[in-house]
Amino acid sequence: MQGNSLKGKTSLVTGSTSGIGLGIARKLAAQGSNIVFNGFGDLKEIEALQAGVRDEFGVQTAYHNADMSKPAEIEAMMKFAAERFGAVDVMVNNAGIQHVANVEDFPVEKWDAILAINLSSAFHTTRLALPAMKARNWGRIINIASVHGLVGSAQKSAYVAAKHGIVGLTKVTALENAHTGVTCNAICPGWVLTPLVQKQVDARAAQQGMSNDDAKKSLLAEKQPSGEFVTPEQLGDLAVFLCSDAASQVRGVAWNMDGGWVAQ
Repeated sequence: MQGNSLKGKTSLVTGSTSGIGLGIARKLAAQGSNIVFNGFGDLKEIEALQAGVRDEFGVQTAYHNADMSKPAEIEAMMKFAAERFGAVDVMVNNAGIQHVANVEDFPVEKWDAILAINLSSAFHTTRLALPAMKARNWGRIINIASVHGLVGSAQKSAYVAAKHGIVGLTKVTALENAHTGVTCNAICPGWVLTPLVQKQVDARAAQQGMSNDDAKKSLLAEKQPSGEFVTPEQLGDLAVFLCSDAASQVRGVAWNMDGGWVAQ
């Protein structure tokens, strides 16, 4: 679906050089939004990505390589976006990392990194984006949480803690801005075949001596009743809806798109 519902607006999507973030960025661009990309990767590939989105959707694009675990770099990214485009109208907090281990075996440095990137980074972008959004009386903050912001899974203590925290931050931000044109909501995906999840599929295939396809089916069967992965494009369409006038009274929700995971 291509339109102009976000024409003239600027969206900053963290962790948008691949996976969910890229899917969301493309859908926002399809609605006419300028895009500020963020994430790691080969610079030539990122330049090609920017050019492709710019040419396909007729929008302006930019890129900032802020490390989302570092508040000073986040501040530099937000300043860069404001100077380049005037303001950030849509802030999508998507950057995330994962580590799997039992609590007693969980490396302290991994805990700190996951909390910093998956939770604290969203606080920093939000606190920096809000003043200009409130001054214009329009803004959309979309936090990409997870079903793990709603339920737990073994061996994912830091990830589950961070994603529960994101849901809480979403609610507070929504309440503090309830009388303004600024909304804040969370999207809670189930399994999406991102590079992060593919690593878990590969590990399962190796550990259990099965094919990659069988490992995918096994992974889905444990949690996701539909037996199908959620796609970045579907999540992008939900983000577009949350940016629309129709969603102006959708505030503080944690909207799961999970193939039935949390319904069980």
